[in-house]
Amino acid sequence: MKSKALINLLSDGDVHSGEFLAAQLGVSRTAVWKQIRRAMDEGVKIETIRGRGYQLLSSVDLLDREAILAAVDNGYHSALSLVVLDEVDSTNAEVLRQVADGVSGVPVAIADCQTAGRGRRGRVWSSPRGQNLYLSIGLTFHGGFSVLDGLSLVLGVAVANALETLGASDIGLKWPNDIFLPSGKLGGILIELQGELQEGVVQVIAGIGINVHMAEAEEVDQPWSSLGNASPGINWSRNAIAGNIITAVLDAAHQFSENGFRDFHAPWQRRDIFAGMPLEARNGELHGTGEGIDEAGNYLLRTEQGIVPVRAGEISLRVVQ
Repeated sequence: MKSKALINLLSDGDVHSGEFLAAQLGVSRTAVWKQIRRAMDEGVKIETIRGRGYQLLSSVDLLDREAILAAVDNGYHSALSLVVLDEVDSTNAEVLRQVADGVSGVPVAIADCQTAGRGRRGRVWSSPRGQNLYLSIGLTFHGGFSVLDGLSLVLGVAVANALETLGASDIGLKWPNDIFLPSGKLGGILIELQGELQEGVVQVIAGIGINVHMAEAEEVDQPWSSLGNASPGINWSRNAIAGNIITAVLDAAHQFSENGFRDFHAPWQRRDIFAGMPLEARNGELHGTGEGIDEAGNYLLRTEQGIVPVRAGEISLRVVQ
């Protein structure tokens, strides 16, 4: 028995006896108690009421494959190979395993928890259980690596569009691959290239992490936010967010394949959180003011020597304090 099945039974908020829960799950009352303790250790608030049973006090937002698919545009259902996992090392690694195993269709992996989540440049990505969305999708592009310029920006626009459709506001984009709210970082995108499957055919794995319900994160060393913190009046569903993001990413990937980056230039520019800010790059060797992006997705700095483009693979931009 998994704690997810137990929490499903408790999700109505009523008090349920250990005997009832054991009968529903086909296990002993001792096993129920062990699962109650496990869920509580994972941060789920459950009250033990003497002589009556157990009551779930915290709200839960369980991942459900069918609910995710219901939120995906119908036109993509037959093309998806979607797996929803309780726990995984990283969703990017899971998609890579699916690709290596010869998966048919577009591989998508979503997990409730990551034990080895990764961010850009090998940084650890905080991945607590039950609170956020950890999603990876495999995308295939034709034309070789040269056609991928600006892809991380394209996916940033796609994710922003999906979140805004669900009611989020003030979504900003930080070059090259972070998603922001005014109060801090909301999420990020990690793109990994897997080489050419055959002449001119490139496999890309795009990992997307979004803070949904996270209320505290002591290990995170930068300002951050979550959808729940920023917009508490909205009933945020990880299933709905996942389905909308999958649709938006696949729509954007198709448009990018057909038209290149030009369709995404203005939408990204409107959300640029660096615009007009004093910035530094190349470990402090380059200083200037944020001027947005060029037609290839490079970031532009206005310096004393003129406009200088910054490529995503070279350096990071930082706001001068």
